[in-house]
Amino acid sequence: MIKESSRKSTIVKTSYVGIGTNILLALFKAIVGLVANSIAIVLDALNNLTDVLSSLITIIGAKLANRPADKGHPYGHGRIEYFSAIIIAFIVLAAGITSLIESAKKILNPEPSQYTYISVSIIAVAVVVKIVLGNYVSKIGKTVNSQALSASGADASFDAVISAATLISALIMMIWGISVDAWLGALISIVIIKAGIKMVMSPVNDLMGRRIDAKLTKSIKQDVASIEGVNGAYDLLLHNYGPEKMVGSVHIEIADTLSASEIYMITKNVQRKIREKYNIFLTVGIYAIN
Repeated sequence: MIKESSRKSTIVKTSYVGIGTNILLALFKAIVGLVANSIAIVLDALNNLTDVLSSLITIIGAKLANRPADKGHPYGHGRIEYFSAIIIAFIVLAAGITSLIESAKKILNPEPSQYTYISVSIIAVAVVVKIVLGNYVSKIGKTVNSQALSASGADASFDAVISAATLISALIMMIWGISVDAWLGALISIVIIKAGIKMVMSPVNDLMGRRIDAKLTKSIKQDVASIEGVNGAYDLLLHNYGPEKMVGSVHIEIADTLSASEIYMITKNVQRKIREKYNIFLTVGIYAIN
């Protein structure tokens, strides 16, 4: 398991990389979109700015979630990260709805878009940058088990698809003189809204008490049962208090001839092994067998 301090530092550093990259991309795209009178490019730049805000929320959430447990929150503040992911998802939803409204206006009142080789080149560079950034952030998010960071990475990869679609629209306009810019903007908006809804559901399910992964519970039971003196592990319950914070309970089957001190040592061995391997604290109950 990654130490909490190291995990927070990794999340913050990765978010700063995303902030710097997205600010530069937003500036380039906004300038090109205004010059070319392209709603798709302007909306793409707006989406980059929402990515900056998402990264800031990820940083704030990681720092707040890393606060130690106190009297009011005995299991720590890890669930704040879920709220961070929800906020990011709603930002994506808001961007998608705004984009859909602007695209609809453009469809009803069309204006010709003007593209140049420079603008097309910048869009192409944005596609490559977003692919690299998305893969990088998603990989780090998966490594440190951060939903907010993973959402930012997925959003960046999604932006690469959006920019690629915008690039296609620009090429169509330059080659055949057909404007599909507004319709493409509407399609992009719908996809953003759909992605935002999906992003909301994941942290909400965790807050509501998502079923723990069956592979994890099976692995924990096997590790508990492998400890000397334990004949079986049953009734495993786990409660999620953050991406890296779980507590629970388990019943172990032991011989009824053991002394209190021997039972004590077995339960401590169970707790120690599960804490060291999974960073999970277990309360251990006893089933005595003859």
